[in-house]
Amino acid sequence: MSNPNRSVLINTAFKSLKEHYQPCQPPADRTLFEHLLYACCLEDARPEAADEAFAKLQQTFFDWNEVRVTTIKELAETMSSLPAPAAAAKRLKQALQHIFETHYSFDIEALKKQNLGKAIKDIEAIRGVTPFVADYVTQHGLGGHAIPLSQSILDVLLVLGVVTETEAKRNRVPGLERAIPKAKGVEFASLLHQFAAEFLVSPHSVKLRTLLLHIAPDAKERLAKRLAKLDETPAEAPPPKPESKGGAAKSARAPAPAESAAPAEEAAAAKRKRAAAPDDAGRAKAAAEPSADEAPATAPAKASATKQLSKKKPR
Repeated sequence: MSNPNRSVLINTAFKSLKEHYQPCQPPADRTLFEHLLYACCLEDARPEAADEAFAKLQQTFFDWNEVRVTTIKELAETMSSLPAPAAAAKRLKQALQHIFETHYSFDIEALKKQNLGKAIKDIEAIRGVTPFVADYVTQHGLGGHAIPLSQSILDVLLVLGVVTETEAKRNRVPGLERAIPKAKGVEFASLLHQFAAEFLVSPHSVKLRTLLLHIAPDAKERLAKRLAKLDETPAEAPPPKPESKGGAAKSARAPAPAESAAPAEEAAAAKRKRAAAPDDAGRAKAAAEPSADEAPATAPAKASATKQLSKKKPR
């Protein structure tokens, strides 16, 4: 695809997306560190889902250090509103661990004082930071011109024909920053992200299909291939629901169902009968058998099997 056609297609998408979505702006007082953590939640997720996950992390845990030492499984349960909570939890935990080990605190505001290129490299070097997270922090935290690209965004651009398979694998969209000026970068990035996040969750949506074909009428075949590929790829299993405090102990103390109560009582009654049975049988046997004085004198004595064996000569 030639650059002019790519630029026209990008601007056509921008115009169409503005008719269906509203741009989302992060809080103005959010720190560079908070932008980074929020981006870990936002990647491939709807803004409202990322907002919920980010808020739950702050409400559930005492501070970010507690989040750092929490298991990925527990974090994924807290971030269950995201389409891929385990992946987001892993990004978040790795970033927290790296920042703490490097700065011994959770303050990275000093990066703003550096040259933009150096600051971006330091952000990219943080463990757990993906290209999307780095571009989001560059755009919102460092004031640079970068359009965050997640896998879901690249998938949509691939369907539209904006990028090729090779470019998508390299996480590159040549000419994107030239086609979208810096003044409109935040708006375009937000609209494109929302569209891609919806497509990830509902790829068979008639509304999204109509919008895709409106932007690029020749995208029908590429869309069919993408949907077939998505149908073959299993989705990430949702994390198990967190068990309430003391849930395991409650389940252990829970009474047995009503059906099992009757058999238990019957078994106990039978056990009591068996315990009492030997006494009754012994009294009946004692009454029926004659005493040693009344035994007949002519009764032959039964030979002992052990005694017979002792008489045998050794070989």
